Amino acid sequence: MLKAVLPHTSADFGRAIIMPNLVPPVVTTSDAAAYRERILAALPSGHSFEPLMTLYLTEGSDPADVEAGVKSGLIKALKLYPAGATTNSDSGVRKIEAVYPVLEKMSEIGVPLCVHGEVTDPDIDIYDREAVFIDRVLDPIRQRFPALRIVMEHITTKDGVDYVMGAGPATGATITTHHLIINRNAYLVGGIKPHYYCLPVAKREEHRLALRKAATSGNPKFFLGTDSAPHPDKAKETACGCAGIYTSINTVSCLAHVFEDEGALEHLEAFASLNGPAFYGLSPNEETIRLLKGDAPIDIIKKFPAGDDEVTVFDPGFPLLWRHEAVSA
Repeated sequence: MLKAVLPHTSADFGRAIIMPNLVPPVVTTSDAAAYRERILAALPSGHSFEPLMTLYLTEGSDPADVEAGVKSGLIKALKLYPAGATTNSDSGVRKIEAVYPVLEKMSEIGVPLCVHGEVTDPDIDIYDREAVFIDRVLDPIRQRFPALRIVMEHITTKDGVDYVMGAGPATGATITTHHLIINRNAYLVGGIKPHYYCLPVAKREEHRLALRKAATSGNPKFFLGTDSAPHPDKAKETACGCAGIYTSINTVSCLAHVFEDEGALEHLEAFASLNGPAFYGLSPNEETIRLLKGDAPIDIIKKFPAGDDEVTVFDPGFPLLWRHEAVSA
């Protein structure tokens, strides 16, 4: 799968925060180093791409290993998955107090915590998981560790937008391409559509509109996190299909469409290329891409082979008129 999808990412993106929820998860600095080498080995000839490695936060994570990985320059963040919240999250955190020693060390050395912001309690409605996570988990973390930099990844609700807006400069949020485009009707109306199913699930239209407003506002607290997830069709089109939407191929064109719709093309570069690096303390990429709008829709492949199966590419439901090309710095 890595060899199948890395060319799509490295064609458009100079770097990416690499998620650690593999099987087995990327828990230690040595795990991350090995994963980075596998990524670089799969990189197509002529492509430049920097994998920004993260560690999977577990109740057994070693603060000393975290510190060593960060000081070496390899580890850029740790990822908090509540156990059972999303794909390959069974090794995630069940009792947040158990990871307080790691969070304290992270706060001390300045490495960000990326969070999948959902509770997994069976009595909480799936559409309320993000709001409840903010109240039960995120806000207590922020109160206990005020200097800890936190990224609420792939927020999906107005609650998430409002919370980040009201938080201090140490809290930011990513928004995915697909959550700017689809609401829950996309996967429920007219039959179950598994290729629009992801976690966190898309919510009501009022939440999608709040996400669009935040993303296109130019506010530096919001930036792109595609959460692009390639799953074989056989794992999606089944009685218990897995969560994930694959957008790497057409994210840039989709974003240009959204920002043009909102009359905010002047804020696209900040959302996609500047705000995120600034939050992580990184310099902007030197290479750029140029966006060009045509009169006829561009051709985007609908599926691509991966091993003995295929992966379906996100269909935004509208023609894509924006194409892009690489240019020199």
